[in-house]
Amino acid sequence: MDKILAPSAAVRPLVEKAAPPGKTWQRRKQARPGEILEAALTVFAEKGFSAARMEDIAAKAGVTKGTIYLYFESKEEVFKSLARQHVTDTLSKATDIAMLHKDSLRAMLVDLIEIVIDKLENSPMTILPKIIIAESGNFPELARFWRTEVIDRSLGLLSGVLAQAMERGELRKLPPDYVARLYVAPMIMGMIWKTVIGPTDAVPFDYRTFFTLHLDIMLNGLRPEGRNESEGHAA
Repeated sequence: MDKILAPSAAVRPLVEKAAPPGKTWQRRKQARPGEILEAALTVFAEKGFSAARMEDIAAKAGVTKGTIYLYFESKEEVFKSLARQHVTDTLSKATDIAMLHKDSLRAMLVDLIEIVIDKLENSPMTILPKIIIAESGNFPELARFWRTEVIDRSLGLLSGVLAQAMERGELRKLPPDYVARLYVAPMIMGMIWKTVIGPTDAVPFDYRTFFTLHLDIMLNGLRPEGRNESEGHAA
């Protein structure tokens, strides 16, 4: 099989000519940071942050340890880049949703929950909060970074949207930053459940039903006095 797949000595020059080394190298160089981060996520998920070594990440990525240092100064920077990748993607989608549904609070909150459900079902990035919780005592800088880069930015966006909805009279007026925390708390619980408790579930946890119930209870609880249930759902 190997003999069939490997170009013969006579054919190899033609293959190399068809794919110019310079362009191929450039494409590999551009793709390499993403490949390193993908490998790092797998290693962090398997070993945790403190036990993971740059050698482990290099082996998983199929590069030398020195190659990683061309792109990242330290293991901490690798983790921070993973977090930034996660939050940039999520906040970009959330901002688009907020703009799309700026006059429909319920539709916006439903779509935001869909982002979380998609992450829980399809993305290994949900392991990151577990790592922060497990390692914050030994690596407080990671916890501070997660607070400023992920928590503050996410809650800032959400509390701003909720404050506008309160001003429009869609929600009764409460501290929007606390309401934002109440909204995201079950999502954090869902991530922790998936990565810590979920592997022991006899029946897979239904996150969609859980979040749908959460949103229904929350919006009914935030409905202004005197506003009937149908009006609350129209929000």
